[in-house]
Amino acid sequence: MNDEPLSKPEPTSGENAQELGRTYEALLAHENPTIEDGASTADQEIPVDPRASILDPQTAAVPPPTKRLVEALLFVGAHPLTAASAASAIRGLPPEQFSEAVDSLNQVYRRQGRPYLIRLHDEGYVLELRPRFKPVWEKLYGGMREARLSTAAIDVLALVAYRQPATKQEIESIRGAESGHLLRQLVRRRLIAVAHRGESAERQVSYGTTDRFLELFGLASLDDLPQTQDLQKL
Repeated sequence: MNDEPLSKPEPTSGENAQELGRTYEALLAHENPTIEDGASTADQEIPVDPRASILDPQTAAVPPPTKRLVEALLFVGAHPLTAASAASAIRGLPPEQFSEAVDSLNQVYRRQGRPYLIRLHDEGYVLELRPRFKPVWEKLYGGMREARLSTAAIDVLALVAYRQPATKQEIESIRGAESGHLLRQLVRRRLIAVAHRGESAERQVSYGTTDRFLELFGLASLDDLPQTQDLQKL
């Protein structure tokens, strides 16, 4: 069986995700999933305390907007940025405004086709390259072996991505084939993880995608998954 790469250097950053959407649409056949489009966050500047500790005293009277200050902190890097560490640099910054600034920046980056995005890791937020531009990093610092999946594994991954939390029984009813070994393979590759375990009597396990899945497909969040024709009918 021929394997297909999860990420390719040539296509646009959203092409792999589009292919995943088409895979899911093909698997649905006569299925009718239910997904609602999420409301977009308004791209607006957020006021900031003029006494912000990271500002130059000579320019503190007219401080830059919070979104730009958060962007500057992410650009500096060194450590993942959390709401608490941002508030220690931008005095009086509440967690909800920090989250709004991160979401707004990611929306701007997507619209402008920037080669980077802000991604949430376990320790905090990091400004990093999109998968399409990872070869630039690899040319400078050395590459990492590309993970490869079979066509059947990609089918299962598409179903989990769009129907999560998805059970093994649900996936097998759509594919018409046993899928346990493929789910285990995807778990080992850290593309999906157990999202919920049923009661001991039911022994049902539900699966969902991981941050690694988002990274490999160039998505900032699950809201960025392509909306297929079947999904848009609902």
